[in-house]
This record gives sequence, structure tokens and C-alpha cells, in this order.
Amino acid sequence: MFSLAVFLLCAATSVAASAKGAAAAGPRLNNNQLYKFSYTTELLLDKARGSKEGSAGYRISSDVNINLVWRDPSNKDDQLIQLAISNVQIEPVSQRPDRNSVLHGSTTESILGKTKLAALTKPFLVHLKNGKTKAFYSYWAEPATIKNLKRGITSLLQFQIHTGKVVESDVSGRCTVQYQATEGQVTRTKILETCKTSETGFTTHSMVLGVSRKSSSVTVFKLEDGFIQSAVAEETHSLAVNAHRSTAAKIVSRQTLLLVGKEAGPLEVAGKDVSGVVKSIDGKLAAVGIVPEKLKTQCKGCPSLFEHWQAVKKQLEPASLSKATAPRSFLGLVQSIRKASKDDILKVLKSASKTTLPQVVDAVTSSQTPASLDAMLEFLNFTDGKSFVLQERFLYACGFASHPNERMLQALLNIAKGKIGSTDIKESVVIIMGALVRKLCLKGSCDLPTVVQVKKMILEGPESTQVDSEVQMYLLALKNSLLPEAIPILTKFAESEVGSYSTIALTALERYDVSLINPKVKQTVNRVYHQNRRIYEKNVRAAAADVILSSNPSYIEVKNLLLSIGNLPHEMNKYMLSKIQDILRFQMPASKIVRKALEDMISHNYDRFAKVGSSSAFSGFMAQSPDVTSTYSLDILYSGSGILRRSNMNIYGSSQGSMLHGLQVAIEAQGLESLIAATPDEGEEDLESFAGMSALLFDVQLRPVTFFKGYSDLMAKMFSMTGEPMNVVKGLILLTDHSEVIQLQSGLKASAEFQGGLAIDISGGMEISLWYRESKTSVNNRGALVVTGNVTVDMDFLRTGVEVSFETEASLDFITTVQFSEYPFLVCMQMDKAGFPVSDYFARYDSVSSGKSITSRKGKKQHVPGSEFPLHQENSNMCKRVFESSW
Repeated sequence: MFSLAVFLLCAATSVAASAKGAAAAGPRLNNNQLYKFSYTTELLLDKARGSKEGSAGYRISSDVNINLVWRDPSNKDDQLIQLAISNVQIEPVSQRPDRNSVLHGSTTESILGKTKLAALTKPFLVHLKNGKTKAFYSYWAEPATIKNLKRGITSLLQFQIHTGKVVESDVSGRCTVQYQATEGQVTRTKILETCKTSETGFTTHSMVLGVSRKSSSVTVFKLEDGFIQSAVAEETHSLAVNAHRSTAAKIVSRQTLLLVGKEAGPLEVAGKDVSGVVKSIDGKLAAVGIVPEKLKTQCKGCPSLFEHWQAVKKQLEPASLSKATAPRSFLGLVQSIRKASKDDILKVLKSASKTTLPQVVDAVTSSQTPASLDAMLEFLNFTDGKSFVLQERFLYACGFASHPNERMLQALLNIAKGKIGSTDIKESVVIIMGALVRKLCLKGSCDLPTVVQVKKMILEGPESTQVDSEVQMYLLALKNSLLPEAIPILTKFAESEVGSYSTIALTALERYDVSLINPKVKQTVNRVYHQNRRIYEKNVRAAAADVILSSNPSYIEVKNLLLSIGNLPHEMNKYMLSKIQDILRFQMPASKIVRKALEDMISHNYDRFAKVGSSSAFSGFMAQSPDVTSTYSLDILYSGSGILRRSNMNIYGSSQGSMLHGLQVAIEAQGLESLIAATPDEGEEDLESFAGMSALLFDVQLRPVTFFKGYSDLMAKMFSMTGEPMNVVKGLILLTDHSEVIQLQSGLKASAEFQGGLAIDISGGMEISLWYRESKTSVNNRGALVVTGNVTVDMDFLRTGVEVSFETEASLDFITTVQFSEYPFLVCMQMDKAGFPVSDYFARYDSVSSGKSITSRKGKKQHVPGSEFPLHQENSNMCKRVFESSW
């Protein structure tokens, strides 16, 4: 009985405590009382590290009177309150000279206008229940900006006086909120990453090219007798380009609500429920929603798309593509196209000259709007083989799309099913569809009907045809898609009798995450390298070795590779030796197991590690910074006769724990031994004369380019060679594409737009001189990069913003010279980076509805000296001999 009594006593105490806690759920207003507050909200926009000139932005201050309208007799925390704003003032947030202030000489009425000022000062109602906002009553006819400002004030009335984590809705959206309560104070921390609003943006799928945001929102409530004495909030958002974090902008929003006095106020209104009371006060008042509505802003005085095009078309001429003005103009044009109709876009496409039209196609396709896609599909005629360049530029821009959708993939599928005038275009369509499948799957859209249809098409494709070019097309599409379901297919083709099939399949397998390379795949790849079932070409075996060494190899796999050195063709011996040494020197993931395997003297001895030859593999750093690390690798494999067999240049970028395969340019040649009366290597006796180039750009495999194929084509090209490189990729690419609307707790909305544009020209060539017994291959990369970030707060009557940007122009040349008049032949590799400028800019802009605007811009330029990237010492010695013999 005693135990039962204690239990009941504890239970009663608990219930009483709970009831007491429930009674103090949130702010409680007294009847016949008017609470007088002062309210201030500040908006500051600036560079992430701040600027000497001060932030862009403004301060809005006012008086706010709050009183109780109605209370539920059965629940004292179920209240309807009225808020009335008065004495509104708008001023710059930073002290500036009058000539630099867009607000100088203005009054609140001249800025807002009579209608908006009257709407802002019109009283509105808020339904609070247990400290949470249940409804916000205002007028549908009010401008959205005014309603949002009122919602911002309302957000400072919502809190709870006990510690805990809850999900609640206010002007920021539906967010997870952490409350920390102490005596006389409550701290509210919003976890902004969880906030859900009706406005969604998009971003680039690659973290290396993307934009990251750090946000915080903290509100501190000071209480007395359970009511607000003050509420101080600060919300910050920092946005930075991952690869260049000094290109960053910061948003700071502050709110202060301070109780300045109390006086007698109106009495409660009689009524049964909230809706009845609201109707009795004003029939036009409506529950317009707590969550903010979208703002429809119109740019006053902005040029039309056609006018914009007329202003920038000179910067988009081919001769200007190596300058930073080209990508900057391209980004501006993309922004204009995104706001334009299909007819307006077609007008620009039809008016562009023959030389600028390819650049317009890049811009229109990169815009990725329904109107821009419709315009391109109407403008291009894929049955006409003559417009090959425009069609391929459209397809490549689709492949590089930052946020493709199902509709874009469906458009390419329709093209693939229709009549196509060019075989090359047909191949590009299918290859690019593979890239779109990957991007859509990364977004979680792998089960969309069109994606499923295309997946089926490319998975079944390689075994559905006997045409070599079509098999390669489907394999390249699978290489782009990186579908896990494709691994068995690629594994099967890795053992193909056709060398090109094997090479594509193996290079595709190398791109997969190591966790997906299962024992069956490893067994197959090892069989290819060690030629357990048939003889393979050297470049196929080299590709197999790359897969083995990059897929978390076992001790036995590495040991077998080491034991093979010495039993390979001469140049293959040297290549594999160089590959092993590069892994150790550059401390690649496989270096630990390789070092362990080298402890065995049977594997590691002078006989194996003293092989001579000119083939090589080398990796190095292009750039290292806290933001991004860029590495390069150069792999060169020669035939025993001294003619290039495979040249492979790769550039990688890593940032934020992500890796981007920025560039791969591979040149392959075969069957050229007859030119110098040399003997082909084992397994390569019957190969057709061929030379070609394949490029992978920003994780997208492009259609390979053929220099020549067949002996007759070779001889024709030999006698017509001009030494001029063949273009592989040329155009404008939208690298970074980030757009989001940031809803601030104050009711203001910030629009963040970060775009990066690249003008690129990649070309390659191969020259052979029988007279001088010399060959030269070159890969030339030219580019100009511009990245801009705009953060704007547009309230219709007042617009303020900042722009951060950087730009650069650069070139990178990779030249290989081979003199095969003697053996071992002389090989000199050069990787040169010319000096280039880097410029950073910062701009602030303010404007008011009257048309008055002020913009200030500052910049900083620096020059980065050119350099020749270091390769191994053996190459340096060889280059010295090559250049000496040239004189």
C-alpha cells in the first residue's frame, strides 16, 4: 500500500508538472494591453571576407504595436493577436558618401510608393497556439513582398520555453528547430539544411565544379514573466565556388524586436472560434499562409534577348574564343535565354552569322529550359548531314548539361530513332545519351520511363549488331553511363578478339568505383593481361594493367604483374616498369601492396628493373591549394619499331572529397611499321593502318576522331599533311551552374546564381617524316574560364546585390617527338603551360523602382608565369639529345 501511494503521488506530481509546462508553452498576451515594440531588420551582402567599402544592403526600421484580439477560454495559449506596423524608415546599412547611396534624398514613401506603404502599415492578424503560428491573416491583394515582411516579424513571436527539437513552419519554410531554454532566455537554432520551401533550385552534379553553402540561424529571446522583452536574430549564408573559394559571397540578415513600453489597449473580441472572430473584424482578411509565396519580379529597362545578342555577338566570334570576354558574354547570354520564349530564341538562331552560330547553339542548349530545347529541336534538321558541326555542338552541350531532365533524354532518344544524315552524329547521339543516363541516375531518377528505355537500348546494343562502329558506339555509351548492370557486358567485351572493343571495355571498367569490381571482373582482366587464352595487342594489355593496379589489387595480382616484366615485348617491359615506379613515387593507392610485393627478390631484381626502352608513365601535380588539387598523368607506349602505339594524357581535379576527370586525350596508332620496313610486335602483325584520337572531357566521353584508316587513306594523308592539328573539341561549356532562392527569416528573399563558362579548343595532330625518320604528336589545349556569382535581393521597389567573379586564359601543350633512326630510339616529351593572367572582381549594385541605380566595381589582376611540367629525368636527358641532333 505504501508503494502504491508513493507511485500515485509521483504520477500526480508528474501530471501537475506537465500541466504547468503546457501552461507556459509560449508568449502569452494580457487582455486590454497594447505592447509597443521597436523593430529593425538589416540585410548585408558582401564578399565572404568583407570589403573595405562596406556591405551592400539596407536597414528597415519601424514601430510595431501588438495586442490580444481573442483567446480561447479553455486554453490560454490559444490566441489571436493583431500587429500594426508604423513609422517605417529605410536607410543604407553602411555609411557611404551621398553620391554612392541610391537612397540619398529619398523618403520611405518615394521608395515604397503610397500603395505598398499603406499595405505595409495595415494591421494583420496572427493565430498563435502553444507558442506556434497556426495561421497568418492578411489580404490576398497585398504585394507578396509586403506579406513576406509581415511574416518576417511574425517569426519572432514563435518559440517554446522548454528545451527540445521540433519541426515547425514559419517564413523560412518547414524546418527542424532546436530550442535551448534557460531561466529568462530561450535560444532557437534553425537547422537550415532541413528547411523545405516551394522554391527549388539546381546545381552542378560534380562537387569539384559546384558551389557549397554554409548557413546558420540563431534567435535569442529574452523573457520576463513569460513574455518577450527582446528577440535578436542573426542568419548567415556563405556561398563559395569549391574550386576557387575566394570567389564567395556572404549574406547576413539581422532582426531585432525590442519591447519599449506598454499601455492600455483594446478589449478582447467575443467569439467562438478564430475564423468567426477574423470575419467579424474584416471580411477581406484571409489565411494567406505562413510559408512565403514566390515573388514575380520584372526587370525594368532590361534589354530583350535579341538586343543582348546584338551587344555580345562580336565577343563570340571564333577568333575571340581564347579570350575571357567570350565565356563572360556566353554566361550573360545564357541568363537572357533562360528568360526568353521559344520564338525569341529562334529569332537569334536565325539571325546569327555562320561563324557565330555554333557558339549560339552552345548557349541555347546550355540554358536547359523547355523553350530553349524546343527552339533547338525546331532549328536543327538531323536528316541533313551538312549541318554536322551544329548538330554535334548541340549534342556535346547536352552531354555537359548541369541539370538535365527526362525531356532532354527523350529528345535525344527520338533523334536516335529517326533518320540521321550523318553516321558520326548517330554515334554521338547514342554516346551522349549514356552521359545523360548517368547524370539522371546520380539525381535518383534512374527509374524514369525514358531512362529505363535508354538503359535497355545501350545495354542490349553491343550484342545486337555486327557493325564495328555501332558496337564501339554502344560500348562508349556504356562507358559514359557507368551503370552497374553494364559491368558483365564490359567484362565480356574485355576479352574480345577486336582490339578496339577490348580497349573501350577496359577503360570503361577502370572508371567504376573499386567496390563494383568483383572477383569475376578481376579474373577476366588478369586473363587479358597475362594472355591466358589468346594473344592481345600491347595497348589492350596496358589498359588491363591499368584496371588491375587501380582496383585494389591483391598481393598475388601485383606479384604476377612484376614477374611478367622481362617476358613482355621490349617497349611493354619498359612501360610496365615505369608504371610500377610511378605508383611508388606518386604514392598511389596501390603503392603499399606494390612495395610489399617488391620485398620478394624474385620479383624485384636488376634483370627486371634494368629494362631499356622509351615508353613511360609519369604522374605529377599541376596545382595544389586548400581549394583544389589538380594532377596530371602521361602514359606513352611505343611499338618495337619506335612508332607511337598509345599516348594517354589525363588531368584530374579533386575538391570537397570528390574527384573529377577533367580531361583525357588519347592518341592511338597501329599498323604503321610498313612505312619504315619494321617488324610488327607479337599479336599486331595483321592490324590495319590507323591513327585516331579520343577525348574525355569533364567526365563525358566524346566521339573519337580518326586521323586516317587504311593504307590508302594513310598515304593520301601523308602527302597532304600540313602539320596543322585536327580539332577534337571546340566550343563553350557551362561548367558551373548553381541557382537557388534563399528564404531569409526576415521575410526577404535572396537569389543566388553562380555560373562558370569555359571557352575551349582541344586539337591534336600526328606528323611522320620518312626522310628524317621522325614522328611528332601534339595535343594542344586552349581555354578561357570565367566564373561569376551573383547574390541579389529584389523587393520590387528596392534591389541590392553583389557579384564576385574571376577569370583566366590559359594554354597547355603536350608534344612528343620521336626519332626512330636508331634503337633505342630517342623520345622527347614536353608538357608546357604558357604564362596566364588571373583576375578577381567584386561589384555592388543598388537600384530603386524610380530607375535610379548605382554600381561600383573593383578588380585585382595577377600574372602566373609559364612553366614546363616536370617529367622523369630520363626524359630530360632524351630531350637534350633530340634537340642537339636537330641542329
